[in-house]
Amino acid sequence: MTVEATTERVLRLLALLQRRPSCTAAELAAELGVTGRCVRRDVQRLRTLGYPVHATAGVGGGYRLGAGTRLPPLLLDDEEAIATAISLRLASGGTVAGAGEAALRALAKLDQVMPSRLRAEVRAVHGSTETLIGPVAEIDAELLMTLARACRDAVRVRFRYAGRDGGEHERTVEPVRMVTTGRRWYLMAWDVDRDDWRTFRLDRMRAAVATTWRFRVRVHPDPVAFVQRSVTEAPYRHLARVRVHAPADRVRDMVPPQVGRVEDDRDGWCVLVVGGESLDWVAAHIARLSYDVEVLEPPELREAAAQLARRLTAMAGAASPRSV
Repeated sequence: MTVEATTERVLRLLALLQRRPSCTAAELAAELGVTGRCVRRDVQRLRTLGYPVHATAGVGGGYRLGAGTRLPPLLLDDEEAIATAISLRLASGGTVAGAGEAALRALAKLDQVMPSRLRAEVRAVHGSTETLIGPVAEIDAELLMTLARACRDAVRVRFRYAGRDGGEHERTVEPVRMVTTGRRWYLMAWDVDRDDWRTFRLDRMRAAVATTWRFRVRVHPDPVAFVQRSVTEAPYRHLARVRVHAPADRVRDMVPPQVGRVEDDRDGWCVLVVGGESLDWVAAHIARLSYDVEVLEPPELREAAAQLARRLTAMAGAASPRSV
């Protein structure tokens, strides 16, 4: 058998191991059309190249691709290569400090070896897409990894946290999950000193250190729902609840999760919970939904809506200046 044929077979073996969590020698031999002895030789070739292929003996045993001391080259099919390249382009403008530069380096390597037909598809998507990015809070990648490992290993974390009053306080927490809204990153954790669940913005953290104190994870609220409730209600002076005559899914499409929380109601209605620094601002944004709305609370929102209606009526009736 030629060297080219052997190389092609080894690459096919690598693709099979990357696609499945575990494969028996018999399954691999059948897929490749070779003997079990040939599979063992090809596995050894992959190990020589730096791929950590682990073997498990016994009934149901086989081969699986593990993690090694260094990252070996990955073998991607067409769909995976396109998805990876597009994701890297998006990541190059992300919220993690340093990740943009790393994403561009990885994209350059992928672009260099990508077949021209796939490169053309990726560039077509990129060339016809614009990304609307508002102000974002950039997060240090090391902080992100520290918190991710602490969530995984269930160890307490200490950090300095900047409060809304501008002062810094040391906090000790038991982290559960990180949640991102696209603009900001949040940590949901049990605050040891306050004996309650809390949400922390990662861009307000400083000097985060994972301790050696392990904890047993408590029964906790849904992290996404908890963080959404925190960011849409807690920071604001006013909190409004209104019934909207529209299905909940339709209103969710119009109201970003970091702006408002939508609850299912009945008979084609839903309840929208939204916060704001002024009721005038809240009334204006609710009016933009273009659906019938019933104010539940606070009562002062009705007066703010009435004032908005009067201003809009006056605006609509004002005569525009005409040139003579």
